[in-house]
Amino acid sequence: MNKIFITIITALLIQTNTFSQNITGTWNGTLDYGPSTLRIVFHIEEKDGIYSTLLDSPDQGAKDIPTTNTVLKSKKLTINITKLFAAFEGKVKKNSIEGTFTQMGNTFPLVLTRGNIDMKRPQDPQPPYPYYSEDISFENKQADITLAGTFTYPKEGTNFPVAVLISGSGGQNRDEEVFNHRPFAVLADYLTRNGIAVLRYDDRGVGESKGVYHTSTIQDFSTDALAAVSYLKTRNEINSEKIGLIGHSEGGSIAIISATNNNDIRFIVSMAGVAIKGDSLMKLQRYAIAKASHISDKDIAKNEELVIQMHTLIEKHSADSVFNFPDKFIDEIIPEKTKNNTDVRNWYKSELVFGASPEMQSILKYDPTKDLQKIKCSVLAINGEKDLQVPADVNLQSFERWLPGKVTTKKYPELNHLFQHIKTGLISEYGTIAETISPEVLEDISNWIKSVTK
Repeated sequence: MNKIFITIITALLIQTNTFSQNITGTWNGTLDYGPSTLRIVFHIEEKDGIYSTLLDSPDQGAKDIPTTNTVLKSKKLTINITKLFAAFEGKVKKNSIEGTFTQMGNTFPLVLTRGNIDMKRPQDPQPPYPYYSEDISFENKQADITLAGTFTYPKEGTNFPVAVLISGSGGQNRDEEVFNHRPFAVLADYLTRNGIAVLRYDDRGVGESKGVYHTSTIQDFSTDALAAVSYLKTRNEINSEKIGLIGHSEGGSIAIISATNNNDIRFIVSMAGVAIKGDSLMKLQRYAIAKASHISDKDIAKNEELVIQMHTLIEKHSADSVFNFPDKFIDEIIPEKTKNNTDVRNWYKSELVFGASPEMQSILKYDPTKDLQKIKCSVLAINGEKDLQVPADVNLQSFERWLPGKVTTKKYPELNHLFQHIKTGLISEYGTIAETISPEVLEDISNWIKSVTK
């Protein structure tokens, strides 16, 4: 899955106070922008007559975003978030602040009420657990780094099948924590309760794992997954001939790379893993998200032109040059009328760095169809019907074409990229849903692993 990046700015927070009502504390509200909704939280503080505000976007997993300034004057509250091209203006009432939220020229009504948002996650596993859970570490000797994770296995029995969980794009912890969900914690809990041991680990450079994430490729991440497999072969609790990989989104590609001509891997579960070339997938993804967001075909075409310009620039100057020295190349693509706008320049800079990053370049260039033909083990490939990041039909058809006789595919109605029951499938919806993973998906994965490791 592609990570959402939010650019923030730290600045002097100034306020002119001519109104005595206390507005300090936590306020929350919901933006309704047509295809979906987005909850936001403001944490307002006051010191020596000066207000400051931090912004949370819990549905996007973003916390403590500094704002530019907070001003209260004549019952009118204004909070500017310059770097996000956004602002809130509202009238302070007894128990609410009623106004509008503006971003990039779009205005939405927003009513704030006191209190934080209760992010209910009923599937989150809670101790005490009916299984053993160990915090462990293992070495990736090829990369010369130590990775840290959690190994869970049943209390009763031995010789267990075991799965290594591989997360999606962007540095993530062992629980694949995103949008206040912990999908890998939920998946590991379910599988272990059903007799399957699980190893999940922090990505390199994340949490307790060493190494550097932002300069690494999916091929590098594959060596981390294989280091986890090597570690498992030292554990007496598991059957070393029943080791498998479960990859989500980009993790599915990493699983395919890892299992190519590898006799240690007994099975693969690809959860919205990619079976088509990366650049083709990204184009499909952009289109699907734009259409679900009710963006016009004309604007979609303009965005594609910009994407092509950026890719052309990166190819012209090399990804390494653009990634390390983006300021040198911005003027080649930024519109003339906005060249002196610092905020616009910073947006182009962040997009260039993201597109030229080793991870993104390796995703765009990777063609899994070649590796799929080398896979020797059984594969379960699943997608949500409403997945906008990895469109289900074309993806599953590719698995079936390149893995005849070895793959089982399934498409789940009304599920998204995280395998949640949803309405739109938009990324902004992920955090608003209490469900972390559909129980049907958990059950199917567990039953399939048991069937291929009998």
